[in-house]
Amino acid sequence: QVQLVESGGGLVQAGGSLRLSCAASGRAFSSYTMGWFRQAPGKEREFVAAIARSGNSYYTDSVKGRFTISRDNVKNTVHLQMNSLKPEDTAVYYCAAGLSYGTYDYWGQGTQVTVSS
Repeated sequence: QVQLVESGGGLVQAGGSLRLSCAASGRAFSSYTMGWFRQAPGKEREFVAAIARSGNSYYTDSVKGRFTISRDNVKNTVHLQMNSLKPEDTAVYYCAAGLSYGTYDYWGQGTQVTVSS
């Protein structure tokens, strides 16, 4: 079992930056692929970024070049550095963990990111 808690969300002006963090509890954190998803009001949850056990990272096209995902397997944390934020990035951001490629078994409660123009 893995428990995930996100933090670091807030209100930022367009063009600004935020760094989201996800703290994990439970065994075998390093065995999981970690991902970030987001959901804007009235829209479906969408994939943002993921980082595999190997350290390979993946991003949705809309955030490439602006967001960076990283993990620290010693501290059991995953981060999402978000730069050059746009109003379209406004959403609740969720941390997720999964043991199989493309699947996520555990989810955090989310942290709100609001980007004003």
